[in-house]
Amino acid sequence: MNSLPKLNFPPINLRAKRDNNRTLVFDSVRSAYVVLTPEEWVRRHLVCFLTSHCGAPLKSIIEEYPVNINSMPQRADVVVMDSSAHPLLLAECKAPEINFNDKATVAEVFAQATRYNAIIKARYIILTNGIKHFCFELIGSKYTPMESFPRIG
Repeated sequence: MNSLPKLNFPPINLRAKRDNNRTLVFDSVRSAYVVLTPEEWVRRHLVCFLTSHCGAPLKSIIEEYPVNINSMPQRADVVVMDSSAHPLLLAECKAPEINFNDKATVAEVFAQATRYNAIIKARYIILTNGIKHFCFELIGSKYTPMESFPRIG
């Protein structure tokens, strides 16, 4: 885990183990060990931040939320449900090496998230590579940039 970069999130504690030359980390949402990839490193930090700083109950978080677009199965990285079990927040996590300083890259990730959200209909969208974060609120039919993560709990 030492090769993974420091992210722009508070530090977290991970339960980790080695298996066949792979590092596995415990995912408290799925209650299972998963392979620690750079994207998973970001997801673990985001989920912890959503619960500890944004007020999302752990039980309201779904990872790899299924989304069918034109009969093609896709998966949103993280979806937070509201108290009525409707999607409230959709987050797309990218690996830290994905350049979020490049406007075209951010536009591509935003397009992916909004395609998913056309089906999911969450109020908030978050794009993160762990270093840089973009938060949006869907107001009417427009995505309005937010200055910080939403308070959702």
